[in-house]
Amino acid sequence: MAKNIYVGNLPWSATEDEVRSTFSQYGSVVSVKLVEDRDTGRPRGFGFVEMEDGADEAITALDGSSFGGRNLKVNEARPRAAAPKRW
Repeated sequence: MAKNIYVGNLPWSATEDEVRSTFSQYGSVVSVKLVEDRDTGRPRGFGFVEMEDGADEAITALDGSSFGGRNLKVNEARPRAAAPKRW
């Protein structure tokens, strides 16, 4: 079963290919999604990596590691909270 990983403190210049390459050292990467601001389209500095295997090893190895001059924050992604109802 695939595991979804949160990756924070990414440099704005990071690309999906760079992130995929970094995580693929630890197992099979299913997908990479870097989040962008919906109004400006600029990167927000975080994203998600889905891995088929090796996710726990990647989290342990990459949390706090340097990537593009910044220290990554890597942990298992939590489920998204439901949006509050608007009347």
